[in-house]
Amino acid sequence: MMSNAKPDQALLEILNLESFYGPIMAIRGASLTVQKGQIVTVLGANGAGKSTLLKTVSGIMDPEKGQIIFEGTEIQGLEPHVIVKRGIVHVPEGREVFPLLTVDENLSLGAYTRSDKIEIAQDRQLVFDYFPILAERRNQEAGTLSGGQQQMLAIGRGLMLRPKIMLLDEPSLGLSPLLVQEIFAILRRLNKDEGVTMMLVEQNAKVALELADMGYVMEIGRIVMDGSADRLMESEDIKSFYLGHQEEGQRSERRWKRKKTWR
Repeated sequence: MMSNAKPDQALLEILNLESFYGPIMAIRGASLTVQKGQIVTVLGANGAGKSTLLKTVSGIMDPEKGQIIFEGTEIQGLEPHVIVKRGIVHVPEGREVFPLLTVDENLSLGAYTRSDKIEIAQDRQLVFDYFPILAERRNQEAGTLSGGQQQMLAIGRGLMLRPKIMLLDEPSLGLSPLLVQEIFAILRRLNKDEGVTMMLVEQNAKVALELADMGYVMEIGRIVMDGSADRLMESEDIKSFYLGHQEEGQRSERRWKRKKTWR
């Protein structure tokens, strides 16, 4: 497929987007851009509209107003399978692997739009290179994997579509800090070594900003702050409302674990 994008044009551009859940406006005039090769993170608390933003980009929800421009072409309102074929892959919150299918079968479903068998086999091996545990468990039902392994499988399944951009919804959700570090390190490698562009929504501001090039902060459906990840990391507002709360939460968790051991 020929791209209509100009050399200096963003890979993905969202302009004045509005989306509704029934009568509730979940996205309120949001605008952001993702350049090719970047990792862009969208931060915000529960209910800020982050997941709705990804669902609207991937076609699961239709926007009421605004534009979604991918490679120079408007895509808002297109069916999800059409958007997938254009190279936008959504890794949803909660993984949503097929629990009764094996790891191998889940990966095969990731390549359902493709017919190039040799390259599909190469991409499957690439997934196994990045996630060796999936190679070990390739014949195991996905529902019996741990939460971290299911997250790896969800990312691997997305890679089987050869994405131009991956939309990642809360990849750290429900995972231990060690697993979060492991998965985010692999995301960094996929970006640097394979050139996978990513748009990542997260509540864990620290790990997201350490990974990202650019960041946006959402509150009640609006973008209220944006800038380079380094600049946002140094912002007093971010430190106070996001990083400070997380650090206090981690300290409380450590204190609770110590008390539990003393009993």
